[in-house]
Amino acid sequence: MLLNIHDLACTRGGVPIIRGVSFTLDAGEALLLRGPNGSGKTTLLRTVAGLQPALQGRIEAAPDAVAYGAHADGLKATLSVAENLEFWAGIYGTNNIGEALSAFDIADLRDRAAQNLSAGQKRRLGLARLLVTGRPVWALDEPTVSLDVASVALFANAVRTHLDRGGAALIATHIDLGFEARELDIGSLRARAGTHGDDFDEAFL
Repeated sequence: MLLNIHDLACTRGGVPIIRGVSFTLDAGEALLLRGPNGSGKTTLLRTVAGLQPALQGRIEAAPDAVAYGAHADGLKATLSVAENLEFWAGIYGTNNIGEALSAFDIADLRDRAAQNLSAGQKRRLGLARLLVTGRPVWALDEPTVSLDVASVALFANAVRTHLDRGGAALIATHIDLGFEARELDIGSLRARAGTHGDDFDEAFL
């Protein structure tokens, strides 16, 4: 088991948003978080990733097991595609960016500055960083924003490869990603009808 969530309650701005969240993720498993905007998907992902404390419940995972990716691409604009990946590989103590470049079809862009990429290319570069983290659990918030159909397929293939290698994925998304996954309706776990949005832009951590 890579991740165990038991009776988790999460808050946004001190207001309880969701309660009673329980699930496990084993090696090779994906769980899709469903629910309308504002239902608590981002709040849950941030809590699982350790970016905010839980109100109650348990999160059980190995230290540094979770790689979190959210709405912002978190790129260094003046660095090239390769330099951005090398920077993050250094942060996570890995050293191979070749697979990440290939998986998201950005090898031909390796020497282009991030500030000169299109929105879709920036998103692919942001997602490519997942492959240099070396972390087994990917917690992703709407990862396909700004991606065209072909790029969504690249992302889905990267997730499938990650699962085949014994990783796991927790993904908030409104679309069909084309691979086998369980689903969890976050809307059914709302603690109250709040006014806090669930659309924060966060850099990849």
